[in-house]
Amino acid sequence: MTNPIESSTSTSDPNPIVSTIIILHPRREPFEHGLLPIQKLIFTDPVQALSSLKQKLSSSSNRRVDSAALADALQISYNHARLILETLASVLHSESDPLVNARPEDVDSIGADLRDLLLFLYIQSYKRLVPRSHKDSVAVADVWPSTSAFDGFLSALSPLQLVRSNTRRFMPSQADEEAHQLSHLQKHLENILFLLSEPVEGEDEDSLVLTMEGFEHLGFLIQFGDKGSEGIPLSQAAPFFANSYPDMPAVPVPASQVHDWLLENIASSLQHLTEKISAKENGPQGGSDQDVAMPDASSSSSSAKALQSTRNCCFIEGVSKSSYVKPASDLKHSSVKVINCYDSVIYILAPLRYATIYGCSDATIVLGAVGKAVRVEHCERVHVIIATKRVCIVNCRECLFFLGVNQRPLIVGDNHKLQVAPYNTFYSQLEEHMTEVGIKATINKWDEPLALGAVDPHDSLSHPAGVSDAQAESAALLDSDQFTNFLIPNWFEGESTGLTKDNPFPLPDAYLTSQQRNQKNLHEIKQILREAPLEENRKRELSSALHVYFKDWLYASGNIRQLYCLQGD
Repeated sequence: MTNPIESSTSTSDPNPIVSTIIILHPRREPFEHGLLPIQKLIFTDPVQALSSLKQKLSSSSNRRVDSAALADALQISYNHARLILETLASVLHSESDPLVNARPEDVDSIGADLRDLLLFLYIQSYKRLVPRSHKDSVAVADVWPSTSAFDGFLSALSPLQLVRSNTRRFMPSQADEEAHQLSHLQKHLENILFLLSEPVEGEDEDSLVLTMEGFEHLGFLIQFGDKGSEGIPLSQAAPFFANSYPDMPAVPVPASQVHDWLLENIASSLQHLTEKISAKENGPQGGSDQDVAMPDASSSSSSAKALQSTRNCCFIEGVSKSSYVKPASDLKHSSVKVINCYDSVIYILAPLRYATIYGCSDATIVLGAVGKAVRVEHCERVHVIIATKRVCIVNCRECLFFLGVNQRPLIVGDNHKLQVAPYNTFYSQLEEHMTEVGIKATINKWDEPLALGAVDPHDSLSHPAGVSDAQAESAALLDSDQFTNFLIPNWFEGESTGLTKDNPFPLPDAYLTSQQRNQKNLHEIKQILREAPLEENRKRELSSALHVYFKDWLYASGNIRQLYCLQGD
């Protein structure tokens, strides 16, 4: 792994502050899970708008902002202001901030730090990198169905929908996204520092300084090394505050000096990253980025590959017609991205920070406990079972979500025929994992989906006129008569130490009644079959007929994929 701090040999500048080059990385979380498609957050002049906001909200003694004050300052609804605070909490860089683990009833009394809030609102103008074709197009074709139930309707789609349908499978590479995010920070660095800086008392307005505390808030957007928020504080990487002590406050630094130092290090980091991308593209396929060749389409659960990144994120890509199991020992306290998987069952039974499911089709995906946020994007006919604090569903079709979720599910973009249902499974360590990442089983807002914009202002596609304010199609509640439990096989029975024996999320009455009725009916049918006065040959005929109907149901319902895990047994 490259050392994040590299010495510069340049002697042209006598100032020792710029003699050390630090390899900086953008924090992915705000860009991946922190962007909200609310038009009033897209400012024509973000510096002017946010400077005015800073002035309005600075009156608080502790410089923290609640939903009501934010709603009034931005002229938005209270619900949208509350959503901003909840989203900010899910992507904060500092686990010690009280907003991170605030109970729902305490969010407004705690509020958000004004400086974090300003940075969060500033990046709402960010445009995501346009998806590009996967360089291994043959492998993509192997794991993605050539036809879709929606293919017959493509001619009726708007140009925006058509572009999305053609690009939904190809996620930009991690390195390309990082370079794009770094370039965005490079372009807007002066404005970002302006929002964090304070004027010098007794001097003109242009004399701005940055305190060590203000500099630390840059950690919301920037980190160095591979450990992110778990590594050394950002101020300890900078020469301005590296030798400061808690009992001796550091002297504020001119904002222009911080700007020059950061700009030089961002430029060096971009060059370093560009060289890595170039070497990867010109060399053999492989490495830790998800742009490597995908596993063979026929791979079994034992041979499917997870592509482990060096920055605490695991990529699971291209699993096809098989099952894939990832236990807690492999993924604890990390993030995961499930990409381009087709006709498979994927079990990720671990406590996670973040999760992304992208470009999957005809699959069942079970995520353990995700303490920060889940994003499901560009998926078709996928069943997703998750226990999480928050989930955002973007541009998906005919998907069913079994949710144990502490905040309202967000529905964004071009969605069709989505359904949501209460959580329906368990595994032995589930409650332990939920406690570890802060998910409350007593709070489940699965049935309160919040539909936001039908057009995402953060994508880089052209938007048809007149649709920017349209609302996304929301999700319907699954009929209680169609609700079924999902059984997770116990592969690690000898190793399991968990105490969870049942679904930790209480079922609503209608779903519980339906579940009990189904169990009663099953018991009665089994009793009738056992007691039926049939000769042995008639019993065999009946058994054969039941097997045929059961097999037909497995294929018709898509549940046949749940048997993939038995192929190697």
